[in-house]
Amino acid sequence: MSRRGRGSPKRVRDAVEALLAERLGKRGFGASLEVEAGKAASAAEARSGARRDLTELPTFTVDPATARDFDDAVSARREGDAARLWIHIADVAAHVPPGSPLDREARRRANSTYVPGTVEPMLPQALSEEACSLAPGVERLTVTAEIELGPGGEPRSARFYRSRIRSDARLDYDELDVIFAGRAAAPQRVAEPLAAAREAAAALGERRGTTSLDVESFEPEFRFDAAGNAIGARAVPQTESHRLIERLMVLANEQVARLLERKRVAAIYRVHAQPDPPRVERLIGQLHALGIPTPPLREGLAPRQAGEVVAGASRLVRREAARRGHGREAYTSLVLRSLKQAQYSERNSGHTGLGSSAYCHFTSPIRRYPDLVVHRALLAALGEGEEAPRAAEAREVARHCTERERDSVRIERDADDVCAAFLLDRELFERGREEEFEGEVSGVIRGGAFVGFGGELGDVYEGFLPARLMRGERFELNETETALVGRESGRAVRLGDPVSVRVTAVDAPRGRVDLAPADG
Repeated sequence: MSRRGRGSPKRVRDAVEALLAERLGKRGFGASLEVEAGKAASAAEARSGARRDLTELPTFTVDPATARDFDDAVSARREGDAARLWIHIADVAAHVPPGSPLDREARRRANSTYVPGTVEPMLPQALSEEACSLAPGVERLTVTAEIELGPGGEPRSARFYRSRIRSDARLDYDELDVIFAGRAAAPQRVAEPLAAAREAAAALGERRGTTSLDVESFEPEFRFDAAGNAIGARAVPQTESHRLIERLMVLANEQVARLLERKRVAAIYRVHAQPDPPRVERLIGQLHALGIPTPPLREGLAPRQAGEVVAGASRLVRREAARRGHGREAYTSLVLRSLKQAQYSERNSGHTGLGSSAYCHFTSPIRRYPDLVVHRALLAALGEGEEAPRAAEAREVARHCTERERDSVRIERDADDVCAAFLLDRELFERGREEEFEGEVSGVIRGGAFVGFGGELGDVYEGFLPARLMRGERFELNETETALVGRESGRAVRLGDPVSVRVTAVDAPRGRVDLAPADG
């Protein structure tokens, strides 16, 4: 097996750092900003003023095990057949005044960029990992959304205010899933709040019903040794613990967006436009070509009806992939490609993917600049001493942050590919022999097929299998672009199909893996 540009299989950290430097330019913060960040923490505390003291309210955080910037914390309490939720978000606005050097740099960056093993943060460490981070056992300044839910998960009321909290427990997603499975006990002080939050999240999921997309994502998670070498990986599924936090954050984001819209305060919304009917009609044709059940498709489809069709298709796709035991990633990708991309906007037009009439980003101001702008708008509307952005400013920030977010997504995906390629190269190097891998077709183009394979809990590696290497005849892309079909036999290599492959080359620094059929 060839290893173009292989070098040492231990240089993944260097490759990722080089990728970040190439795409982001200068890394880190200048000395003056670091000093200002340190001063900002003290200044925020000095001018914190009157706040709701919630330090005695049992409170917990749930984040990835490797996280160091904790944006959000949760408190919950049963109240008869209802529930009361307190969703506490780091009060970054108290630390970063508008127009300050810290604010200008955060606005330029627009978001933190997370890659395996490291992060390029939006804010200096003195804020992102220290003064603003809702670490356990220390008092922090927060903005709290206090929401009362009815028995069916319907929000009865929502109040927002500046507060002060002290988190009692820091849990990661794996720990919380173990607790939910009954294999460990929750920390005593937050056991009841955890149970109440779990019930509330379940009710919220039932209430959302069929209006939102039902899409399951599997994010790659890499393990590194002390020297920074990639030594393992898994595809992390979205479990109950992930869904609990996601549903509570979505609830808070919706309630903030509705208040801002009602009060007509200039702000930034997270919008996801309805899909174009022709793209949805094409999706239904693609799913039909793959033998996947589809929702009924009426003539003269309007955009809102198209959105409902995609939501229905997402549920059928998930069930069919589970029934077949393969194809989840490929089929889900078809559904997502039929949609428009979500973006930031100064105008609210709803969020199709969530089935929401009003949505914004409020819950992650440490790592997303639009959330910081939303905090300022909300606090201005509440008379809490902040200034709302001007409409023109909100429009420009929304445009810039949308562009920067998409840049960061590309960087993060490319970094995942680089880490996966280094890990695969290391694995093959240590085995000292070629091996077959069982995988699935994750994509098809005219020149061949992309194949996902390997990993502990799902496909972590992906490589390209050229059509010219497929034995016996010439393969061509079919009309629906869901399969490569043999000219003579009609034999098809379809999206989601299981395939056996072997690795012929790994170009780790570029994140490229070349494949051939295992029987070739």
